Amino acid sequence: MNRSLRKRMRLKGLIRKESLQILRDPSSIAIAFIMPVILLLLFGYGVSLDAKHIRLATVVEQPDTNTAGLIGAFQHSEYFIPVLYHTVQDAEIALMEHKVDGIVWLRNDFSDRLLSRKTAPIGVYVNGVNANQARISVGYIQGVWQTWLSSFSRDQGHDLKTPVMIEPRIWFNAAVNSRYFLVPGLIAVIMTLIGALLTSMVVAREWERGTMEALMVTPIRISEILLGKLIPYFILGMGGMFLSVAMAVWLFDVPLRGSFLALTAASALFMMVALGMGLLISTVAKNQFVAGQIAIITTFLPAFILSGFIFQISAMPEPIQFITHIIPARYFVAILQTIFLAGDIWPIILSNCAALLIMMFVFFGIIKKKAHKRLI
Repeated sequence: MNRSLRKRMRLKGLIRKESLQILRDPSSIAIAFIMPVILLLLFGYGVSLDAKHIRLATVVEQPDTNTAGLIGAFQHSEYFIPVLYHTVQDAEIALMEHKVDGIVWLRNDFSDRLLSRKTAPIGVYVNGVNANQARISVGYIQGVWQTWLSSFSRDQGHDLKTPVMIEPRIWFNAAVNSRYFLVPGLIAVIMTLIGALLTSMVVAREWERGTMEALMVTPIRISEILLGKLIPYFILGMGGMFLSVAMAVWLFDVPLRGSFLALTAASALFMMVALGMGLLISTVAKNQFVAGQIAIITTFLPAFILSGFIFQISAMPEPIQFITHIIPARYFVAILQTIFLAGDIWPIILSNCAALLIMMFVFFGIIKKKAHKRLI
């Protein structure tokens, strides 16, 4: 029996051993296939960065056809739930008591100034406790006002006197649906959990169960041990990725405008990086609990907070922006959002893949050095 054949047989035996371990451990299957379903359902249906059904107090001091038309525009908007108040003082009390999220105040000379083609006196107050919703609410109010004002001007037979006519064009996510933004980024978080969390405990488990000593006295090489542990979890992680993509496209209707092949290749590269992070933790920590805690703190939390998955990186302080460059999920989130929403924009895809490739070599280089010292 030649050397190459013996090597293949040893590797096959290690892969079979690790695969059986995965099948005997329900938690591994749950993390790879059940957890993605739960997270995608939670974020797809339960978490939204959009502002809809905003409770809006409307105060009309002098009702007429013009004020009725503007209030009707708010009533027909999907973003607002108008609530009529007779005085602005009552509306302000409701705002302070959080019964409403904003106020639109039409003063008693609204129609007179509107018909005289002067600036119409509209008062707008918004609850700024939630800064993101406050900015969105102001934008929506301005949008309803501008749309109604344009319609009013056409009905009056004259053009709207504005110095600039704004015609917005929103690319890649014309519906401005936060689900299109969240779901692709969530795939990076899921793959980080599968790759890093599961593999962070594989070597530690061998030490705890006393089977590592048995492996050390066999002719198996360190590279074969690493491959035997990585390959089953790589397949598990890619299975979770395919499940997540299928749910994103078919359940949440997220458009996949780029190449599925490019998505698969980038995902495989990121999975190798995630496996490298997990295996590095596992070779350093000989206790499964400690390895799991380190994996959550160093891989999951940074992927969730510092990858651009939810929080915009450009809005972070400069020192934090610098730290995000060592977070692998940052590059994969950029790839996912590009492939899903924009298409195959190769400069973005290739540059981020290059960063992931460098990280993969760094992690596995450190693993080889550390594992050599510990196992042989």
